[in-house]
Amino acid sequence: MRLDDKRESSNVEDRRGSGGGLPIGGKSIGLGTIAIALVAMYFGVDPSVILNMGQGLQQQAPIEAKPIPADDPMAKFVAKVLASTEDTWGKIFEASGQQYPAPKLVLFNGQTSTACGSGQAAMGPFYCPGDQKVYIDLAFYNEMKTRFHAPGDFAQAYVIAHEVGHHIQNITGISDKVQQARQSARSEAQSNQYSIRLELQADCFAGVWANRADGADRILEAGDVEEAMTAAAAIGDDALQKQAQGYAVPDSFTHGTSAQRTRWFNEGLSNGDVKKCDTFSASSI
Repeated sequence: MRLDDKRESSNVEDRRGSGGGLPIGGKSIGLGTIAIALVAMYFGVDPSVILNMGQGLQQQAPIEAKPIPADDPMAKFVAKVLASTEDTWGKIFEASGQQYPAPKLVLFNGQTSTACGSGQAAMGPFYCPGDQKVYIDLAFYNEMKTRFHAPGDFAQAYVIAHEVGHHIQNITGISDKVQQARQSARSEAQSNQYSIRLELQADCFAGVWANRADGADRILEAGDVEEAMTAAAAIGDDALQKQAQGYAVPDSFTHGTSAQRTRWFNEGLSNGDVKKCDTFSASSI
């Protein structure tokens, strides 16, 4: 990606080095559990449930965010990607006569407090609608490379853009409508279908960002799109379940298959049109 001369977002909170994981039974959460817990989440466990499980734990004192160190290239990269999403969505909202309320992005190690409960590195990157913040432990990027075989800077940017996509869904009321629909669902499988369409729309929104950002600033280089497609495929429900247990259980899917995730990311990437991301009206996903 070509981001060297791009600005860094001021909406990044660096909480790293502020105590690590919270104590649970005398032990802290290790980064080695990231992949296992992430797979568990993709099996159909609602992320908000996992987050709220931590509310009963001992909480840390309020953490004061620090400036990003000048010699931390990964954190600076994240700040530049976030800035790019701000510029892109700011223009999209402005075109419809609205102002874009950009989310904050929190860098943390191990575990941190959120408005949704205790956020854990083992969750992978996530978005909390309660405080409108994206949370990420940068160790996840190493997991992408070593465990999920999805390396590359654009693959890393895709992860951030996907979580920002959830922010768009939150501030536009889409997430609330989906939650209501899930609560009214006749079965767990039907409820999961709503979750899948929500996740695929966030993938499509990530593609819209990539299209618009490249059109404005020519950020993409050869191989970047393939990196994102590899990442999207690697975290498909079917791929994760087969990796964990050797077979897939479609009724338990909550994020979509590898084919679905790559399809909808590519839909946004190809068109750059938010209207093309209506996964809820699509006859098939």
